Amino acid sequence: MDKLRFKLRFSLLGHSSDVRAVAASYYPEGSVVTGSRDRTTRLWAPNENDPGFTEVHCMSGPTNFVSCICTLPPSDQHPFGFILVGSNDCSIYCFSLDSPEPIYKLLGHSGTVCALAAGKFGTIVSGSWDKTARVWLGQKCMMTLEGHQAAVWAVQVLPEQGLILTGSADKTVRMWRAGKCEKVFSGHEDCVRGLAAFSPLEFLSCSNDATIRHWRITGECLKVYYGHSNYIYSISVLPDADGFVSCGEDRTVRVWSNGECVQTLAIPAQSAWSVTCLSNGDFVVGTSDGVARVFTQNPSLQASKEELKAFEEELSKAALPAGEIGDLKINELPGKEVLLEPGTLDGQTKMVRDGTAVSAHQWSAAEGKWIKIGDVVGASGSTPSTSGKTLFEGEEYDYVFSVDIEEGKTLKLPYNVTEDPWLAAQKFIHKHELSQYYLDQIANFIINNTKGVILGETSSQVFDPFTGSSRYIPKSNGSGGRVEGTDPFTGGGRYVPTVKDQACEKKENVSGGNSVNGSGPSGDTTGTVLKAYFPQSIYLRFDTANIDGIRKKLVEFNEKIPLSQQVTASEIVSVLNLIDSEEDPTDQQMASLEKIIHWPKEYVFPALDILRLAVRNFPVNQRVSETAGVQMCKHLLNFVQDNEPAPNQFLALRTLCNLFCHKPGENITLNQRDRILTEILSSVDSGNKNIQIARATLLLNYSVAFHKQHDLQAKCQCLSGAAVLLPTFPDNEARFRLLVTIGTLIWGDSDVIEYAKSLDLLSLIEKFKKIKEPEKIENCAETLIAVLK
Repeated sequence: MDKLRFKLRFSLLGHSSDVRAVAASYYPEGSVVTGSRDRTTRLWAPNENDPGFTEVHCMSGPTNFVSCICTLPPSDQHPFGFILVGSNDCSIYCFSLDSPEPIYKLLGHSGTVCALAAGKFGTIVSGSWDKTARVWLGQKCMMTLEGHQAAVWAVQVLPEQGLILTGSADKTVRMWRAGKCEKVFSGHEDCVRGLAAFSPLEFLSCSNDATIRHWRITGECLKVYYGHSNYIYSISVLPDADGFVSCGEDRTVRVWSNGECVQTLAIPAQSAWSVTCLSNGDFVVGTSDGVARVFTQNPSLQASKEELKAFEEELSKAALPAGEIGDLKINELPGKEVLLEPGTLDGQTKMVRDGTAVSAHQWSAAEGKWIKIGDVVGASGSTPSTSGKTLFEGEEYDYVFSVDIEEGKTLKLPYNVTEDPWLAAQKFIHKHELSQYYLDQIANFIINNTKGVILGETSSQVFDPFTGSSRYIPKSNGSGGRVEGTDPFTGGGRYVPTVKDQACEKKENVSGGNSVNGSGPSGDTTGTVLKAYFPQSIYLRFDTANIDGIRKKLVEFNEKIPLSQQVTASEIVSVLNLIDSEEDPTDQQMASLEKIIHWPKEYVFPALDILRLAVRNFPVNQRVSETAGVQMCKHLLNFVQDNEPAPNQFLALRTLCNLFCHKPGENITLNQRDRILTEILSSVDSGNKNIQIARATLLLNYSVAFHKQHDLQAKCQCLSGAAVLLPTFPDNEARFRLLVTIGTLIWGDSDVIEYAKSLDLLSLIEKFKKIKEPEKIENCAETLIAVLK
């Protein structure tokens, strides 16, 4: 990037309060959307004959302030696209350009919706103070992403990778695929406030710790950027990833290139809340003075000299609290003559003394001069007797309000007129751990009781920030806040878990009353061609077994493990009896089974094979599911790790599949859905066909359950998982089972069909039309394509 020379292009005037959100709009071309605390959202179109913009559409609907915006591109049905607005009233509003009123409202979050991002094909992602993010398509919530320990302040989509990023007040960034968290990025020392995709494999995060971090999706932090002196609220990448722009509480917008801050633009407002880059290389910043400002490098679009001078004068009149600058000793500050010397770095700040007054100046490398950015007020060199301010906890304030909480404890709310009211209210809430729902009440009280106050004017009156009386008592509002024939480890013996163990429960696939022999998900490619491959209505299980081989291997391994883990000959007989017995298992049988499935990993696979077969029987299924279901699932998932021997992996997966065949096991696998799906989706494919088929079967069984339950979010989570696994599996049987999974999930559900389209599953499935053998893959793919088109 060449050395930047951004200058003011135009100021968008119209909002009556903070502009909290800005976004580029798809229509008209080059237009900007702004959202404000005044509860309105406005669309600004560029003028044809001058650099300015004109307000062309004002939208209202939120019952509280607008906190975030994203836009969706035009489509055949909606040629102007959509504008999505998140609000402090916990809702998301969808607007078109046809009406000032929302066309629909999305409900589900229980806290402020503070972040929005658009995905592919009409999907959006929202982040909220309720600690969750949600994935939406149309008017439906398709998934809820849970895991953060505090508010989700930022969301971002990496569509090429099928990934979602969320940034939180818990100081972390999480990366999600198919509804499950794949990675947690740690490093920031305070709330993560903004995210931006830098490339398909890299992203940026900004934080209240005044740093920006550059990450690779594999987890490495490539660089930490320093420059801002206060909270960084927002970040946006310039076109073609040619640098990026950030803004925050230090009253600046900063432009970065090649790892350095190359330009610092001061803003005549307390807070620079939001920044977004436009397709032509300009950027827009929304600020706490109710103005959104557009900056440009294009000389033909820059404001006139008169407008630039007026902007500079406005900047010079700003009041800067001494607390933001540091501990000042006025007598030791230099005079104005120091401004005759050029600065050493863009954005460098100097304070100069003029008598008893102190002013701040910032070096502009672009202009080659010092620009006054405000007067410093409340300098620490003053004293209470001369300043007339109220001293609280060693600092001076224009106001100190008293607040009584329910327990009768009085809290002090300090405030200076140069502060942002909402930031002061937020600090007060965080300090005293009060409900977030008081934010607007406190902030509006501050505004109403400090209107017209001249900088430096003092008041030490005690007010109730809600009634105007001397005390306020908050009340609870009730809101929430191997190789066959050999031992894969010893090379000896004859028993290995059978490769052909792929039978379904009745060796049939039922769909609309059609019984199919041998061509469903059974691994048998002979027989008649399916007339209907889905929806699959019964659970698949793994039945085939070599009982004598299991017994011999169990006896052999029992002699090789430590003595403390060995079982007696009678115990071996008793656990083998669990495979076919329909009687209730004894406590001794269950204890022996529990013991052998905890053998060392190189000897445990025959024990897992027994468990896999035993859970097909209702008494064992019920016993293990109802007494140790959670622990058993957790233990089985330990064997699914990539570093585990392949037999352990596919036998553990087959056991989970077989659990579905009775209600108790079905219940525990559904209750442990998130944990199980996370594991099978995050594992790296080893190339072992048995592992692939077992993973696909487990996903297929989940699709059967979700189809029965009509659980939209669960369907979408499972569908996303199938979309992740399908292109990674080379085994045709595993592929077929995933195709049947997709068909079962979308069958008869228009919402899930739309979500499948948003995942671009159509183009993925079309590749499988070319697979002629086995024929069922081509046929199933064609059926799916017909449904999705």
